[in-house]
Amino acid sequence: MSASLSLDVPAPGPVLARPRLTVTLLMAGSCLPILGAVLIAPVLPKLQDHFTSVSGVDALAPMALTVPALSLAVMAPFAGAIIDRLGRHRLLVIATVLYAIVGTAPLWLDSLPAIIASRALVGVAESAIMTCCTTLIGDYWSGKQREKYLALQAICSAVSATAFFALGGAAGSAGWRTPFWAYAVGLLLAPLLATVLRPATRRTDNAPATVALTPFAPLLRRLLAPCALTFFGAIVFYTIPVETSFLLKDLGTEAPATIGLCTAIASAATVAGAAAFTRLTDHAERLLPWTLALCAAGFGIIALAGNVPLLVLGAVVNCLGTGMLLPTLINRTVALLTPANRGRGTGLWNTAFFLGEFVCPLLLLAAAKPAGDLAGAVGVLGLVTLAVAAGLAVARSRRAETPRPVENAHA
Repeated sequence: MSASLSLDVPAPGPVLARPRLTVTLLMAGSCLPILGAVLIAPVLPKLQDHFTSVSGVDALAPMALTVPALSLAVMAPFAGAIIDRLGRHRLLVIATVLYAIVGTAPLWLDSLPAIIASRALVGVAESAIMTCCTTLIGDYWSGKQREKYLALQAICSAVSATAFFALGGAAGSAGWRTPFWAYAVGLLLAPLLATVLRPATRRTDNAPATVALTPFAPLLRRLLAPCALTFFGAIVFYTIPVETSFLLKDLGTEAPATIGLCTAIASAATVAGAAAFTRLTDHAERLLPWTLALCAAGFGIIALAGNVPLLVLGAVVNCLGTGMLLPTLINRTVALLTPANRGRGTGLWNTAFFLGEFVCPLLLLAAAKPAGDLAGAVGVLGLVTLAVAAGLAVARSRRAETPRPVENAHA
């Protein structure tokens, strides 16, 4: 990872008038896409039952949860290009207001396709929010401080996921529509973002536009391998949040409050994993194969679980790994970026990550029949994850054994 960090030469950062409040707001903004991803997970079975007469509801109901990720994945590169040219703050505020409007739309919509369409618009707003927040972290801080705040971003996302699972489960007891009220928080957050997130000196909102944009093709080549790994990592990361309610249903547990509690327990392990990353940043790249192996072990326990406590144990083991996985993936990517391409690079990373989130339930649904059931499909994913971990370990070992050419020593 140290070699990657040497490539990152950020421009002088701004002097922030209220750094703690700035961090708080960036973390809060980063949690909004997480809310979109997990809040309605505990009520998916109820939503599916409500639209049971709709053709293809088995595939469409999970899409209500994951289609924002598809929109985010498609739009993130465009959001990155826009903020590299026009600045971060204005787009962030507008996107937060849009997020609140379209996020609450299912409260009065009574068509599953219309709900999915509104969820797609949520993803458009999320693409701008997530790209802006991560890019601003890269703008404001560098080196170890940046690693710290990117890890904190992962911790806050995991903490919020834990809270949102519990909130979604509790609110879902009053009906599957109730959790959608939580999206209105964007209307409270937008005015604070508009008034606080402004560098005090040495940089203006449009500062990145004064830097000549680097060509896109070299950037894409540089990020191709990290983004490919991020795509797979997102599938691993989102399997537990997206599928736990269905895995519990297969074991006879359907109460939204119970589903929310079980998923929140597993999500708390993600917090612990992300917190562990902050102490292991110097070894994160070396530990990446072991992190994936831990995720695979959790999948294996879930595949063999015949009761709820054992399933939750497997989810906890998996989430300990994913808690370390997410900050590792984002840090190794941001370290490759410069101020001139940070928005586009972050957008590409978000595309890879949230595209993985979108395809996650579709891949597991496709694998469930040949594997016997959903738990069997999770077991297959565990084997694939273990194979990827082994491949990364072998590749790293070979790189360590290969002498570095003298002519490239100063490249």
